[in-house]
Amino acid sequence: MSPTAGLGFKTEHLDEVLTSRDPGLWFEVHAENYMVEGGPRLAALAAVRDRHPISIHAVGLSLASVEAPDAGYLTRLSALVARTEPVAVSDHLAWQKWNRVHHADFLPFPRTKAALAHVTRNVDQVQEALRRPILVENPSLYIDLPGHEMSEATFLTELTRRTGCGLLLDVNNLFVSAANLGFSAAAALDTLPAEAIAEVHLAGHGLDADPDSPLLIDTHGAPVAEAVWALYARLIARIGPRPTLIERDDDIPTFDVLMAERARAHDVLANPEPASRAFSHG
Repeated sequence: MSPTAGLGFKTEHLDEVLTSRDPGLWFEVHAENYMVEGGPRLAALAAVRDRHPISIHAVGLSLASVEAPDAGYLTRLSALVARTEPVAVSDHLAWQKWNRVHHADFLPFPRTKAALAHVTRNVDQVQEALRRPILVENPSLYIDLPGHEMSEATFLTELTRRTGCGLLLDVNNLFVSAANLGFSAAAALDTLPAEAIAEVHLAGHGLDADPDSPLLIDTHGAPVAEAVWALYARLIARIGPRPTLIERDDDIPTFDVLMAERARAHDVLANPEPASRAFSHG
């Protein structure tokens, strides 16, 4: 995929998507919404695919589970990938599945050597089924589990080395995790391997609904925060342009509002700051 900016596809924007001719515009779709045999969803997706590049973002592979990816799910995902030929396929460094129960959240795990072996096995199995490398995304974290043997950056770096997968760096997730766990987002950003980052996500966050909670929540229901934009500029100054997605999955605004955010990301890609200026933002 060329280093331009895209949007998450929403069916309510279908008419605008099909008539838009903005250079470099691409769209991400959530795999689970389209893992069907036919019907209006696939027809809409085919229409979008005829006009714009698409990427497929999965939320159900449970890559960090001790269990292997579900065979039926992987078959359906493989069929969707073969049907649409997306420019990228991605999922999260998290687990959701245990004893045939699938949880809705991206759950954390201790980053141990044993966990790395499990994730490596699962990523290898997915890539073999899809016959292509996938991208693995850093999730938002809300609790600092005990037992870590390596940082998230080290874990992801080693995962890419062992499997040949790429990284989908969600800058908002990194910001939220840093705020919740008390580490420097900028320092963590700077340790991620530039050559492995194949795509970037930008999204909004908010305060926890519990007034007594200090947590930030990755809501995908607000504009990208200025602090996240600053981290994004820092990242692009260091690694160069990468395909960048504006994510919005709740409180979805009009298409033109999302396109304005997309234009801002596209401007950063087209005119990256010198690294010295970007890094001075902290």
